[in-house]
Amino acid sequence: MYDILNRRLGDIKIRNVHDGAVIVVENATGNILAYVGNSGRSSSAHHVDGIRAVRQAGSTLKPFLYELAIERRLLTAASIIEDAPLQIATPTGLYIPENYGNDYLGPVSVRTALSSSLNTPAVRSLLLVGVEPFVERLKRIGFESIRQEPDYYGFSAALGSIDISLYELVNAYRTMANGGVWSEPQMIPGTRKGKPKAVMSRDAVYIISGILADRESRSATFGLENYLSTRFWTAVKTGTSKDMRDNWCIGYSEKYTVGVWVGNFSGESMWNVSGISGAAPVWLEIMNILHATVGSRAPKPPSGVLAKGVQFKNAIEPERQEWFIKGSEPEIALALNTRHEKPSIIYPAGGTIITLDPDIPEENQRISFKAQPEGGKFVWLLNNTSISMEMNTSCLWKPERGDHILSISDQDHRVLDSVTFIVR
Repeated sequence: MYDILNRRLGDIKIRNVHDGAVIVVENATGNILAYVGNSGRSSSAHHVDGIRAVRQAGSTLKPFLYELAIERRLLTAASIIEDAPLQIATPTGLYIPENYGNDYLGPVSVRTALSSSLNTPAVRSLLLVGVEPFVERLKRIGFESIRQEPDYYGFSAALGSIDISLYELVNAYRTMANGGVWSEPQMIPGTRKGKPKAVMSRDAVYIISGILADRESRSATFGLENYLSTRFWTAVKTGTSKDMRDNWCIGYSEKYTVGVWVGNFSGESMWNVSGISGAAPVWLEIMNILHATVGSRAPKPPSGVLAKGVQFKNAIEPERQEWFIKGSEPEIALALNTRHEKPSIIYPAGGTIITLDPDIPEENQRISFKAQPEGGKFVWLLNNTSISMEMNTSCLWKPERGDHILSISDQDHRVLDSVTFIVR
């Protein structure tokens, strides 16, 4: 494991990556089979234990959010959530979550939202669940590093602003591998303290495991061929923290849970390294070694779930068999009703202040403008000058510092809506 980690760190060292950690746990017993706290001599701080150190979780907490929403029957795997720009008023100002790459897919199912790690659907799901119930659930699953009150994290908790350790994260995923039953890992066999306890719904965990194993749904963001694809059954999730300071890959098979963290103990940002390119190759190689002679089967459906064929209005996703907790299955999964909305700019909102990211070269940064209704044909004008050759509901713009007036007009050059915003 040590050699695998160091080999990968050597491959991406040119991208300002110096540190990593790996832990492997046997699902049934909790025995820790491998514990690599850092990369040794190549580490920037070889005395630091990267398995116990706390870092921002990135997208690795999203499965627990959706599990809670499904468990409480607020959502199903076929529920439709809008993947579109979102602005939430908070006591400290507007909270504006964005997708990685600033791309939006429109209405998507929960299955697609989780497997493709979309950000705005996760925040919308947290609006349903509530910040406090979600944070309390994370504590119950074993995230003892969470010391602040839920309000401290706010809606960014959906996107992993919470500091956790690789040790806690791997055991939380192992808990899903065990059908929602938590127990303490053990470095020495036979030394476990306390009794196993059920902390999540077995039915909801089964559905989430299926989503995390769904290669086809994941392809919307990652493509079909990537470092998360195994020849045997696995459920896996990556995560990248703010400014690419940390990336994670955590996943489980029938027998093992493997967690990998890659980043810098100094807190420096990596250069264009995400969970799929940094930690995932290490995770995949370790999983392949563990299963060189041992297979991995998908879990059997518990008695509380059923499979049902679903179809989606306007064919926004293909028809498929979907899993539901019994009693939550719909007759047909419908997309959100299309309303006859007045043409308007939905991002940015009037008065928005946009701050450029100092860690990304300005020439590589883009702002995604969005308007409604979906399918509209708009001319985009910035400071009374057209900025797009195509007439549609979105437009990518290379930001320029200063005060700006953004407008949309129709084909007859009638202005339909305008907003002002500032770039700093």
